Amino acid sequence: MTQGRIVEYIDQGKFVSSICLQDKGSRLHLLTTTNREVNLSPKRAILISGSGINIERPREQLIELLRQTEEIRINLKKHINPEELWELIKEESESFNHRYLAQLVFGEDITDDHLSALVRTLFEDHLYFRMKDGRFIPNSETTVEQIILRRREEEQKAERLKKGSEWLKCILRGEETQEPSCSREIIDLLIKVALSGSEEPDYRFAKEMLSRAGVSDTRETRSVLIKMGVWEEDENLDFLRLGTETSFTDRALEEAVKLAERPVDTDREDLRKIGAFTIDGPFTRDFDDAVSLEIEENEFRLGIHISDVSSLIEKGGLLEAGARARGASIYLPCTQVPMFPETLCQGRLSLIQGEDREALSLICCFDGDLNLVRYDFRPSVIKVERRLTYEEANELLETDLSFKYMHMLAQALRKKRMDMDALDLSLPELQVKFEEDSLALELNAQDSPARVLIEEFMILYNWLCASFCRDKGIPALYRSQAKPGARLSVGEEGYTFYVFKQLRKLSPLQIGVKPSAHTGLGLDLYTQCTSPIRRYLDLIMQNQVVNHLTGGNGLLKDKELEDIRLLIEPLMRNLGILKRSRIRYWTLKFLSQNRGRQYSALVLDELKSRYRILLLDFLLVAEIKRQGGVILSQGEEIAVKVKKVDPWSDELELSYA
Repeated sequence: MTQGRIVEYIDQGKFVSSICLQDKGSRLHLLTTTNREVNLSPKRAILISGSGINIERPREQLIELLRQTEEIRINLKKHINPEELWELIKEESESFNHRYLAQLVFGEDITDDHLSALVRTLFEDHLYFRMKDGRFIPNSETTVEQIILRRREEEQKAERLKKGSEWLKCILRGEETQEPSCSREIIDLLIKVALSGSEEPDYRFAKEMLSRAGVSDTRETRSVLIKMGVWEEDENLDFLRLGTETSFTDRALEEAVKLAERPVDTDREDLRKIGAFTIDGPFTRDFDDAVSLEIEENEFRLGIHISDVSSLIEKGGLLEAGARARGASIYLPCTQVPMFPETLCQGRLSLIQGEDREALSLICCFDGDLNLVRYDFRPSVIKVERRLTYEEANELLETDLSFKYMHMLAQALRKKRMDMDALDLSLPELQVKFEEDSLALELNAQDSPARVLIEEFMILYNWLCASFCRDKGIPALYRSQAKPGARLSVGEEGYTFYVFKQLRKLSPLQIGVKPSAHTGLGLDLYTQCTSPIRRYLDLIMQNQVVNHLTGGNGLLKDKELEDIRLLIEPLMRNLGILKRSRIRYWTLKFLSQNRGRQYSALVLDELKSRYRILLLDFLLVAEIKRQGGVILSQGEEIAVKVKKVDPWSDELELSYA
């Protein structure tokens, strides 16, 4: 019978001493040192003393006796060194009962108190022994080392939690404080939580640290990082999520400096007197294309000159590897990450006015009826005579004869593509402007005469480059697009409505080593080779053509091109997402600063409980809930107001104006 004996069990990870008042067989009725009566299954008892106590004694005496016994057992623990005990038996591949281990420590004459002290010590230690079926098994040396390492990490984590929360609390209160040694780890963790939320492995640790600092919602982590000065108010989170490299290594910069000092190779066809000029936006800094026109009796010789980056960037070098890792230059409001260091993309590689530069020139000869008669690609050296903006070029189209002819030629090229069922889906481009600490948005038309001129000449260059590669058997990366799912026409809803509806019917763009039609452009085949400073695949295509023309040994095979495509395509998709999301962010930011204004919107689709609409001032697609009694139709123009907007969470709620 257990009645009258001291029973020890574990409750919430701690040893509890008790006296058995009654043994009910399947349950033990116990009295604890805290004067609490509990019922316990006999299976939960860790130790039951051999001798009993007269339970007829007054309750206070029983509790006092129990407390004295527990104090004796706790004091006996001081004489037990788990490590020394483990050293004695760690080589034994067997389990040990607590009596044997207690005798190793205290000698042959042991009592219930010695047994309890031994069990308590080993159970609480958890390092050198593990308990199984009431017996103790020594851990292996490897296991002990792992436990020690884990405990050390937990201690460091606890210390980091304490110091980190105190540091953040001071920062949020605006109090001066000294950074803890773990500040970098804390900042990195907060960044990960702000980017990934609860998916971050250490999310619970970060949540606890923020909670201790007074931040109850982890969604406020972004604000904490701004308060700390780690992030700016408009930090680009998508940029950080993609892990885009924004800087160049010292070795890459050194290589760029050496390359920038390399003299221009003049042992190429000299086209410096051809009168080339560039047409770009007013803020453009890297110029990779220039054009020229020579007029003779009944012939127009159009020159399209692309900076020959492939002849300067060493294949397999640091700069080429960096360009491959980036995939393309990134141009965003407030953020520009070039594919090459600025000393190159804005210097040695750029077709700067008045500077000799290597180029891959395309000379196209047209007859008096503006039909293409012949063309050829030439490694050349050119010198840009004039640098023009689109606005300046538009003015010259009305006054300068050469520009008039070029405009006529561009229109003829465009008409031929349209006659081949090319799609005209040109929409204005939203430009984000920062003027005296204010944010402004402006839609810029992309169909001005000068823009159309450059666009058509670049399309011509890429089409003829694809044709050249196909006809000469040069391995190439072709861009294609199958026929759209349906061809729509401009209806009474207007051109903008037509464009957004037609865009949904388009087949996806494809890149491959086999030539195929690009129906969107109305061409039998197509590639891209006109932006080697800004796009890696353009650089690869330029490499193919230049190596063929010069007899170089750097020509890539189909398999190599396919491997490059597989590497670059995901990068390009991510960059596309990055650009769209950033433009959307700034648009929502603008709306948040102009809540009281009314905006025109075009109804695009009727959904189950809402409408999909287009904010015409920004070409921003949004949604608005249905309103009782209001029935809208596709193409209808309505007025809306901003009800709620948060650019950080990409949240936009609109109401009817």
